[in-house]
Formats: sequence, structure tokens, C-alpha cells
Amino acid sequence: MSRTNHQLRLAQRPVGQPKPTDWDHVEEPVGDPGDGEFLVQVLHLSIDPAMRGWMNAGRSYIPPVEIGAVMRAAAVGRVVASRNPGFAVGDHVSGTFGVQEYCLSNGRGVTTVDPALAALPVHLGTLGLTGLTAYFGLLDIGRPQPGQTVVVSGAAGAVGSVVGQIAKILGCRVVGIAGGERKCRVLVDDFGFDAAIDYQSEDVRSALRRHAPDGVDVYFDNVGGDILDAVLTRLARGARIVICGAVSQYNNTEPVKGPSNYMSLLVNRASMTGMVVFDYADRYAEGIAQLAEWLAAGRLRSLEHVVSGGVAAFPETLLGLFRGENLGKLVLTVVDE
Repeated sequence: MSRTNHQLRLAQRPVGQPKPTDWDHVEEPVGDPGDGEFLVQVLHLSIDPAMRGWMNAGRSYIPPVEIGAVMRAAAVGRVVASRNPGFAVGDHVSGTFGVQEYCLSNGRGVTTVDPALAALPVHLGTLGLTGLTAYFGLLDIGRPQPGQTVVVSGAAGAVGSVVGQIAKILGCRVVGIAGGERKCRVLVDDFGFDAAIDYQSEDVRSALRRHAPDGVDVYFDNVGGDILDAVLTRLARGARIVICGAVSQYNNTEPVKGPSNYMSLLVNRASMTGMVVFDYADRYAEGIAQLAEWLAAGRLRSLEHVVSGGVAAFPETLLGLFRGENLGKLVLTVVDE
């Protein structure tokens, strides 16, 4: 069968907020799999803040997307042709397939997912890399103990919403920081957070004094900037800060704003540690098994913000992420089964 692949390739490195012209929309014939390969039809794309960093040149935890290359993206899809004994036609799989409709793969970094366990977008969120980021970042670096206060920024997003729920499962007091009354209401009413701070309408430092009177034991940071600085003023003795991301800084055209209150780490004998989920690749199965157990038991809620429109809708969907339009995990549907 003759197939055409529609894909987005990086045309230039963005300055500030990405523009639609930073990508080229390309059509090309779909090749047949060779020995050991299989062809995936991409069904859903994961839309993540990290994508902005991947578009920049320079040293990072992962090589940048090269000019002319397919835009990097995690995705779930279905195998439609195979010459690899480990992947059969009809299998649903997850991997870094990119912003395109079809992807040839040799199986490296690809895992089979079970759509009977959860809807496919969930395998990009709570049962995917974002859920695993929350799981390992909070448990291995944050190390929360029952009764401690856990604060998470970007709390209504894909990672933050799972962090807060896991902290509640572990018996912690959880305070979420998010933008807007609706998001804060969802944190408390739907995700079970003890309190929520609306950084758009509240003074974050004052709100932290109310909601964390004994200090913050664990801070899971997804945004950086002024909010990180505010939380640094409220640390408890021996606090642990997990640096997961800094979405407030990704589109800056000026140098990244670092924390001015970092001496609080010394005063409170606290630690600040960066985390990248790829470092836990050999433990993914462990994390997914536990997340799936909590999900099946109703102790963990998964929320996906699914947008339709296919590959062509990617630029605008990514911008929506930076505008804070999503609640939970943002997913772009390429083909709706």
C-alpha cells in the first residue's frame, strides 16, 4: 500500500517564543521496513515544555533537534507493518516517534503498551514519561515522609498533578501553585490537594506563610523564576528541592533568571537537585507498575487535555502549552482510532 507521511521538520532555531515558521511542513513517501524494522502509524503526540529546550543549540541533557530534522516528540502509535519479531502488526507502542504520521523503527527505545489497561493518551501522561518523572523525582529525590509539607509548582500540569497526588498517597500535606481560579479549584476538588495558591491573583510568599506555616519540606519545581525564589524563603530544616523544569524561563530572550534567595539552602541545610527521567530508564517498569496499581485502585487520577488537528496543529498546540491553556497532560491527536 502506498502511504504519504506528513511531518514537521525544524526550519530554524526560535528566538523567544516559537513561531509557526520555525518548522517546515514536509510530505514524503513512507518507506517499507527493512530487516529488523517495523512501521508505526503515529496516533497521539506528547506535547511537553521540554520541547522548547530541544530546539536550542548548545549542551544539554539530550542533543538538540538538528535543523532539517523531524521535530522530536514522544508518541504512541500502532504497528502497521513489521519485519521485527519483537513487534507484531496491530501492537500498540510508545517511543520517540517525532511530529509525523509514520515512523520506521528498529525497536530501540520502543515499548509495547496495553490499551486495555488505560486509554492511549494516558500512556503518554500518567503511565508515560511525565508520570515517571513525577514518581522518581518525588520519591528518589524529594523523599517525602508522612506528615511533611510538599509544595509543587505547575501543579495543574502533567507532572505536577501526579506529584501532588502521589504525595497525598504517602500521607503528606500538599500545596499546589497554579495559574487561575479554575486550575486551583481542580487541584483541591479533583486531585485532593490540601490547598492551592493562584500565582496570578495572590502573593505567593504570603500564601505560603498561610499554607505552610512550619515550612516546606519538599518543593517540586516545574517553573523556576520568581516562584522558585518565593519558595526558597519558606524552607524547613533539611528541605529537598527537586528541579524538574523551568517553564517560566524557556522563551526568555534574556539570560535565565536564577534564584536570588539561594542562601536559604545553607541556612536550612537544604538541598536542590536536578532530575531527568531518562536516568531512570532501567526502572521504568517498576514505576509504571506502581502508577498503574494506584490508577486501577482509584487512588490516582489521570487527566488528559486532548487536542485534535493532526501534525499541522502542532505549532499552535505547543504555544497553548506555554500560555497555560491545558489542565493535566497535553496530547495532540494525529489519528483517532
